[in-house]
Amino acid sequence: MQRTENVELTVLCLIHQKDRYLLQNRIKDDWKGFTLPGGHIEKGESIVDAVIREMKEETGLVIRNPRLCGVKQFPIENGRYIVFLFRTDEFSGEVASSDEGDMVWVNKSELSKVNTVNDLQPLLRVMEEDDLTEFQYVIEDGNWRALIK
Repeated sequence: MQRTENVELTVLCLIHQKDRYLLQNRIKDDWKGFTLPGGHIEKGESIVDAVIREMKEETGLVIRNPRLCGVKQFPIENGRYIVFLFRTDEFSGEVASSDEGDMVWVNKSELSKVNTVNDLQPLLRVMEEDDLTEFQYVIEDGNWRALIK
């Protein structure tokens, strides 16, 4: 049994303030709609340094004390794509958009009124509920299925 596989490592961060979330209105076709900002971990970069760097690049904010709050994963060719999920309410600076999409504060109660990516709600559950830690997509009989644990 082979224990090595191809892995892509990425981060997402829920930046929140009271009942508001900072979301990115992502314009790329592969994951379009309001979602959390994030990106790839660079070779040799620490996971925490990656989330701090990505948040600065995509939101303009300098985040502090990002807390690992879960993992999302799904299969890719010959391996898996792993997303380390963080959250923080500590930040400084001014919100700025990037070429990935516009950054917008959205009230939690208004989420159902904006065009979010398909899996934002279960993803937020994993990030906010202390008894959940993993969001995993599996392929069963050719169909994608989400598992939350």
